[in-house]
Amino acid sequence: MTLQQGLAPVVGADTRLLVLGSFPGVASLQVQQYYGHPRNHFWRLMGEVVGEPLYELAYAERLATLLRHRVGLWDVITRARREGSLDSNIRAHVGSDLLNLLGNLPAVTTLAFNGGTAARIGLKQLGAEAGRYRIVALPSSSPAYTLAYAHKLTAWLALQAAVA
Repeated sequence: MTLQQGLAPVVGADTRLLVLGSFPGVASLQVQQYYGHPRNHFWRLMGEVVGEPLYELAYAERLATLLRHRVGLWDVITRARREGSLDSNIRAHVGSDLLNLLGNLPAVTTLAFNGGTAARIGLKQLGAEAGRYRIVALPSSSPAYTLAYAHKLTAWLALQAAVA
């Protein structure tokens, strides 16, 4: 099991909502794209949140559209050993420097954690600083998390207030 490197943050100086995953899966690392697995619900869910068909756009356009809506992306783990894509297989992880990133993004008001692993690790990294933000723990957009799409969508729509 080799040490894998995650993806760089996608943020703008005016980012208000930062969506944090755990660590990219195999498909995402192969294509070097956030939520690169075609069955991951992330782009459909965020498309509903921002009111634009993100899933239908090319990757660069997806990112540009999120940034236009003041939404950023990153993961709470920057390096890890993992066989496959399941969070339960993450070993020897190195946390992202979330506090440093947030220190450079003064407009961020909301942190959304995509799944339980992201929330657990991210909240630990934030410590007392978590109180400065609206925290939204979301059901994972991963196809491995078998909650019905409609139930995921209901939870994810809570992010609309942060992009309005």
